[in-house]
Amino acid sequence: MRWIALIILFSSSAALAQTKLYFFDFGSLSLEDISMFNLTAEETEVRELFVPCYLIEHEKGRLLWDGGLPKPYADAGQISLEGGSATYENWIVDQLAAMGITPGDISHAAYSHLHYDHAGAANYFLESKVLMQKAEWEAAFGGESGAFVETEWFDKLKTADVEILEGDHDVFGDGSVKLIYTPGHTPGHQSLYVDLEATGPLILSGDLFHFRANRTLRRPPNFNVDAEQTLESMDKIEQLIKETGATLWIEHDKALADSLNKAPAYYD
Repeated sequence: MRWIALIILFSSSAALAQTKLYFFDFGSLSLEDISMFNLTAEETEVRELFVPCYLIEHEKGRLLWDGGLPKPYADAGQISLEGGSATYENWIVDQLAAMGITPGDISHAAYSHLHYDHAGAANYFLESKVLMQKAEWEAAFGGESGAFVETEWFDKLKTADVEILEGDHDVFGDGSVKLIYTPGHTPGHQSLYVDLEATGPLILSGDLFHFRANRTLRRPPNFNVDAEQTLESMDKIEQLIKETGATLWIEHDKALADSLNKAPAYYD
């Protein structure tokens, strides 16, 4: 039994050692008013939200996490939006190509949710197995997922290989990459847990939190589909952080993004 335990431990460590996380720049959103995030101007000075994308490399495949802003945004470079603007200079497919990676090389794709700034590239990764929460899929295509859902950016997923999930999901089967069901922002919102050998465990927040103040004040944005459910999801993630010692990366946190190494550098 002792040898079996050692073999299991060695195998798990070997898989973990090969896991890498790449961090990509998908642009940023500049805001004139943050009241829709249920925050006052006095509660945070931040007015710019970073838009990221991540690639997780594992011995069993590659996972694209979040799909950022749509291609027309990158083509334009800067677009005026109601109450602000979006800046995006380097299309994700081009960023991947610079690393010798094509969309067909991505085995799995998962989106925290289907808002335009998280699933904007979804139609370009149709060869990947898409990992989607049932509640998100049904609400998005049923027109009930709330504001900021523009199906034109992800409608081709209907022809993709979609694995419908109902809750947490172990992507590669060894516990190193897990989708964590955190509904409330949208009906099927999910976050991502990644355990890296050198960096340690990370949790990528999706839009569970937009600003650090949303976390410290435990305050959901006004446009979330279910505020109470959001609070429950916040508690779930805080408990996971307590249990695992994971570091939380708030995906829209510009200050955090500025401190991170962008692809082709990686975290392992």
